Amino acid sequence: MRFETTVQRPVEAEGVGLHSGVPVRIRILPAPVSTGIVFVRTDLEGFQIPASWRHVARVSYATSLMRQGVLISTTEHLLSVFYSMGIDNAYVEIDNLEVPILDGSGLPFVKLIEQAGIRHYRRKRRYLRIRRPISVEDKGKCISILPDEVFRLTCDTDYPAPVGRQSLELEVTPERFASELAFARTFGWQNDLDQMRNMGLIRGASLENAVCFTQEGPLNEGGLRAADECCRHKALDLIGDLALLGRPLLGHVIAERAGHAMHAALVARIMSDPSLYEIITFDQLASRVTQALVS
Repeated sequence: MRFETTVQRPVEAEGVGLHSGVPVRIRILPAPVSTGIVFVRTDLEGFQIPASWRHVARVSYATSLMRQGVLISTTEHLLSVFYSMGIDNAYVEIDNLEVPILDGSGLPFVKLIEQAGIRHYRRKRRYLRIRRPISVEDKGKCISILPDEVFRLTCDTDYPAPVGRQSLELEVTPERFASELAFARTFGWQNDLDQMRNMGLIRGASLENAVCFTQEGPLNEGGLRAADECCRHKALDLIGDLALLGRPLLGHVIAERAGHAMHAALVARIMSDPSLYEIITFDQLASRVTQALVS
């Protein structure tokens, strides 16, 4: 994609926050070039919070952004859709503190983007291209990124029965994201529900917006949308956290049992050292590839 984009027309949705349980409405609107994704708290006089690594607040069971004490929680699904579907600039008006969970996946947001349409600007899109390998490790978990000319993911997960070990690898394009990742829902285990509620979490969770596992399998009517739905959802989450880089990524991300905190650590590591990456346009990248093929 050579040029920056935004949505063609406003679209909106409403639902509840997964963790807060509060009712919330969002409205996605066009934004000028180089705006990025900006959340606008309409219940707080239009206070703005850019979707940036600089504003990451909490990263345990969801990724939250905070600016001057104002919070936006559970941003990862919406940001994953913006990032993967190629939306560079948008205002997200929101009238409460948490992005609605909708059906627990990215699919409703993909449909919103399709409904809104995509407008292309004349400003050349600038990519963040990884120049050398980077790795973050902690307690047997690891996330790393290697140089690549496209955005590629390898995601390995390992959960208790009946999920077990799962893995996937794909080049992230709008088409592949929409068909292979967007449908995957958030998930959890029945025996963790009381503990999570005691922590003030999942107050808005139900079988309508999350997969709930027992040792025998999912409680949800209709079961899973794919045998490896959990791994696909973790890949969706990972993309949403990488979106906080603020530019489309060129690199091969390899996540082994990583979660939100480790995703955020990788993003912070990248942005703390400008020698790890370069900012490049599509045309510059294409010219390099052509020269390499000729030589």
